[in-house]
Order: sequence, then structure tokens, then C-alpha cells
Amino acid sequence: MPRRIASHKIPVDRISRSAVRVVESLRKAHYETYLVGGCVRDLLLGLVPKDFDVATSATPEEVKKVFPRARLIGRRFRIVHVRVGREIIEVSTFRKQIGPNDASNHNEHVARDGVIVRDNVYGNIDEDAFRRDFTVNALYYDPANNTVLDFVKGMQDLGSRTMRLIGNPKVRYQEDPVRILRAIRLTAKLDFTLEKSTETAIAPAGESLNLVPSARLFDELNKLFMSGKAERAFELLQKFNLLEILFPLSSDATDLVTAALYSTDQRIAQEKPVTPGFILAALLWNRYRSQYNALATIGNPQEKQFDAARTVIQEQQHTIAIPKRHAFFMRDVWHLQSRLERRTPRSIRPLLEHRRFRAAYDFLLLRARNAEVEPGLAQWWTEIQTLNPTEQQEQISALSPQKKKRRRRPKRENA
Repeated sequence: MPRRIASHKIPVDRISRSAVRVVESLRKAHYETYLVGGCVRDLLLGLVPKDFDVATSATPEEVKKVFPRARLIGRRFRIVHVRVGREIIEVSTFRKQIGPNDASNHNEHVARDGVIVRDNVYGNIDEDAFRRDFTVNALYYDPANNTVLDFVKGMQDLGSRTMRLIGNPKVRYQEDPVRILRAIRLTAKLDFTLEKSTETAIAPAGESLNLVPSARLFDELNKLFMSGKAERAFELLQKFNLLEILFPLSSDATDLVTAALYSTDQRIAQEKPVTPGFILAALLWNRYRSQYNALATIGNPQEKQFDAARTVIQEQQHTIAIPKRHAFFMRDVWHLQSRLERRTPRSIRPLLEHRRFRAAYDFLLLRARNAEVEPGLAQWWTEIQTLNPTEQQEQISALSPQKKKRRRRPKRENA
């Protein structure tokens, strides 16, 4: 039986009214329904949830009948997206742990290596709680009577700020290796401590990340890098020897990578735009430079840059599927570095107007701080952005070497 907690610190005014409407509509249709997971966890921690998830006894098809305009998505984990105004509420059906004696075909859901390939065996709320990943994510909130349902001592772990897997960590990581990255991301993001058995099972399970589709790995790493605690999460990736698995081309983390992670965390804290492409550009920068230098010394330098970038990104794609928009971003940031270093007078204005200039400039600043380029170069690009057009032209003209006046030879007098 779950522990029902009426005395808690969930601020009702922070709960999405749209999510509550979804809960109410499903209950009106006689389905057991609650808010669940990260939104409940964050509310209890005094944080503002990014989104709200709902768990219900209704199957996806039954949810669709209640909300005809909802969308059924997913194959591995079938869920329903219900749009209420501008919000999308994710609705999932209570699941249960897949066992070898389950009435459904076990082989259709679990691969030989133990990885769950489909998770669509439905159950009740008790079974649903025990198949969730972490205890702090298995808390259910009932908006009707303002109570929290706790089946796995999640409130206790929330109080001690402990990240604990439900069940046997070795088995749970084997079922879904992405839980390794979730454990690291949430531990860093929430400033929690990994429970001992949850922690010790990570490194031995690391190789199983190779079984995860590359697109899914990118999605999870994107969340990790954009969490606002990327620097701390990266330290944990290093601690558990996961970098060489995820980024085999860049297992030797540099100060440049650390600086890029710190810069991204700072920008998120200041609510400035960020992109995972910036961190990926830093992670693979040394590999890009090595590839560029390995190409023949003859030939068009620009073509060599494109070839080097394409090779490095394609190699990384075997592990992590980098979307095209981020791959193009990385390529542009890398290519612009040489142009920023050369400072050819006629290229200065086009560079300042380039759509990737700001990102390339920020990357140059990180390289200057790490002694890859002269600090004066970065300072020059910093200053020129503060000048008006006339002053900019004067600074650009100063780059051109002064032509020496040719001395005329005196005319020879005829004898």
C-alpha cells in the first residue's frame, strides 16, 4: 500500500491548470489518473517544472476517445500528447515490469541482451510505481485532495537528496542503458548524491550504451548538456569512464571543453540562448585540428577544412546521431576560427555580419583563455564590435601594411 502524504510543500499555484484539466477529464470518464514523475519531484523541491506528465489507467486508445484531437506517439513506449491551449500534456498508461511469464510475448518486448525494446505491458498504479526508474520520480500527486502517493520511499530520498534506482541497479541499467545518463543528469541538475549501489553499477554497465540507438543517445545528451549543470554532469561522465564510450574521438577532455561547459551553464543561468553544437564543437575540436593537419599540405585550405569537418562528424555519428543543424553549426564555428585568426582586412566586415560570428567569436575567446591563440587577437575582435563604422574602418585600415615610398634613382648626366 502506498503512503498517502497530505502534509507536503507543493505550491498549488505552480501546478499547470491544463494538466489538472486533463486529470479531471480522465477521472470524469472513470479512469484512475494522477500527475506523476519529474513535475511532482520538482514541485516538492520548490522548483518550477518545465512540463507536466500524467499517468492513468486508461489505455492510449481510451485516452484518445476522451481527447479526440490528441496524438498517439511512440513505439517503444506508447504515449498520448494532449494539447490544452498552448501546452502539451504527456499522458502515459500505467505499466508493469515485464516478466518471462507475462501473458504477452516476452520476446517481443525484451531483447536477448536484456534491453527492453518495447514497454507497453499495462498494469495498475502499484506496478507502475515499481517499474519507474528512480524513487524520486515515482511520486504521484492527486490534485483532487492535494495528496502525494509514495510507493517506494521517494519522499525520504527527496529529503536526503539521494538519487536511487528502484530495484536491482545492474538489471535496471541493463533493461535501459539510458538510465545511466539520466542518473548522471539528474544527480548533477538537482545537486543530489548517487546512492551507493546505484553508483557502483554505472561503470560496469557503461558499455551497454553502445546498444542504444544513436539518435536516442543524442536526445539524452542534449538534455544533459542543456540542464544548466553540464560541467558537473561532465565530471561524472569522466568519473565513470563514459567519455571514451560516448565520444571515442575525444576521450581526452581539455580545458577548452571545461570552459565551453561552464560558459553554457552561465548562459542558461542568464536565460541566454544556447546550443549543444557549441559543446560538441569544443569536444571534437582537437580531433578536427588533427584531421585537418593530417590532410595533404597541398590543396585548397577551405576544401581541407570541409573535408576534415565532414570526416570528424561522420565518425562521431556512429555513436551519437548529431542532427544536421548542429553539425552545420559546428562546421561553421570551426571554419571561422582560421578567418578570425588571419584578420584579412577585406574579410572583417563580412565576418562581423556572418550569422555564426557571435558563436565563433565566443569560441575564440575560450581558445584565448586556454592559450591557443594570443589574447591580443581576442581583444582586437572584442574592441571592433564596440566601434562605430568610421572607427571600425580605421582599425581595419591599421591592419594593412604601410607601403614604402620607392626612391627614385637620380638621372645620370650625359658625359
